[in-house]
Amino acid sequence: MRDGALVRLAAGAHLVHGGDTNWVILADGDAVTLVDTGYPGHHARLLASLAALGHTPEAVTAVLVTHAHSDHIGSAAALHRRYGTPVLGHPAEVPHLRRAFTHQVTPGQVLRAAWRPGVAPWAVRALRSGGTRDVRVTGAGAFPVAALPDRTPEGAPDGSPGAPLDLPGGPVPVPTPGHTDGHCAYLLPGPGVLLSGDALVTGHPTSRLRGPQLLPGMFHRDRSRALASLAVLERLPADVLAPGHGPVHRGPLDRAAALARGRAPR
Repeated sequence: MRDGALVRLAAGAHLVHGGDTNWVILADGDAVTLVDTGYPGHHARLLASLAALGHTPEAVTAVLVTHAHSDHIGSAAALHRRYGTPVLGHPAEVPHLRRAFTHQVTPGQVLRAAWRPGVAPWAVRALRSGGTRDVRVTGAGAFPVAALPDRTPEGAPDGSPGAPLDLPGGPVPVPTPGHTDGHCAYLLPGPGVLLSGDALVTGHPTSRLRGPQLLPGMFHRDRSRALASLAVLERLPADVLAPGHGPVHRGPLDRAAALARGRAPR
């Protein structure tokens, strides 16, 4: 692995910068949970990141996805086919994983935004990394609904973390819809680490901003819900943010979420 690719978040938890996107390795002894897997073209990097921490692909107990965009599930199907690795996500995201439908930025949206700085080079790298390949995971399943937090009478998350999943690292699901309908972040309550996926990032090649922010609007299924999910995140007990894009951010999560809200275009 190149210098800086592996970032220690806490004991047994590392973020990996795969190139324009990140994934997380949670280890408990010899057992591993992978949170996201990068683009399809990052498979060798994914295996190298496991090896750098002393793990084999067979050690992966499950792939836990934040959401089913191709830059986050690129190796999930391969791991499932070759090693029988379970691929799990929020119940609302499972049909997306199986490609019953696709909620992802379209080529037309990218073309219309190609004049913006960074968009064209990012799009070329995404194509080279397999961004348009078929990454469906037909055998994907949902993590237990019992792990989800309680909901308000209106059906929205009440901001309280749910129960830890029975997986290495004990990640706690935090539903954060908006980027996709079933997007889910994961909290590591002991060390106070949030694996935010694309609900809250700290950088992207198509953005000039640095630090906590929402992704540009074209990437969200429902931008208003993505904004609303920041209110869920800002109530979580975490001071380390491990995003799906950009570097690790250290500082109170409520401030990070507030900064992202303030930077979001009106």
